[in-house]
Amino acid sequence: MVNLDWSDLDKGLFSISVAAELTGLHPQTLRIYEREGLLEPVRSPGGTRRYSQNDISRLHEICALTNDGLNMAGIRRVLQLQEETRQLQAEIERLKKSSRRERP
Repeated sequence: MVNLDWSDLDKGLFSISVAAELTGLHPQTLRIYEREGLLEPVRSPGGTRRYSQNDISRLHEICALTNDGLNMAGIRRVLQLQEETRQLQAEIERLKKSSRRERP
């Protein structure tokens, strides 16, 4: 019996055909997005792409940006800026916690 941990959002659970169906995209589109560096699904030991729940969310976000008229370069830049923002917010939180511990 296989025990799937659905709480791990980064675990590669879905094949390319399932990911395509969940996002309404063609499997070839998912391959193009990977080639363009917009997402990087994990690979099974046999080399099969496995998409995580986070990958599916990212694909939905890419679709929304495409629908807003952005091209691949624009989407890539938006995703980079979002990641930088997440990292900066995490650093701010870390510094806040650190400063609270240092107070007398």
